Amino acid sequence: MPRLPAVTTPSDLPAAQRAAAEAVLKVFGHIRGPFSMLLHSPALAEQVLPLVTFVRETNIVEPRLRFVGILAAVRESGANYVWAAQVEQARKNGIREEVIDLIRTGADPARFAADEGEILIYVRQLLSTKRVEQAVFDALARKHSSQWLVELTTIVNFFAFVSGICNAFEVEPPTGGDKLRRDA
Repeated sequence: MPRLPAVTTPSDLPAAQRAAAEAVLKVFGHIRGPFSMLLHSPALAEQVLPLVTFVRETNIVEPRLRFVGILAAVRESGANYVWAAQVEQARKNGIREEVIDLIRTGADPARFAADEGEILIYVRQLLSTKRVEQAVFDALARKHSSQWLVELTTIVNFFAFVSGICNAFEVEPPTGGDKLRRDA
């Protein structure tokens, strides 16, 4: 049960604030997850919403590596709702079940393809220490452009941000959604 009542329809807000909820509906087709909490501050929700399009569609990080970063960020953040939502998106983007399961279990990066393992290490360091070792950064910088690195880092931090919203307000995953922890 969330710590605040979930905003799930525009009618949950005063008339003057319903445009924010309608904008969320336009992007997602529903209101749930972090936006069901963010809409308690409609102006904030409106500011965050454009990032969704960026992290989903208009960035240059190829889906295979983007979802390694996203799922690693969500796992590090321990956000059950965001995990369920992003695993669904990962599957729609053709991410292999083996990769999803390895990220879920916190597997050793050596068990992944080299480029996936480098991203896992990068994300784990960034989110656990708020820093990245120079050698880890350099390994990605040798293979990718500055724009790619900035966009990957932004995507990872965006999912850490929405994970934090869901965790703080105890937003539960949808019934039947993929579980971050198999025993949950």
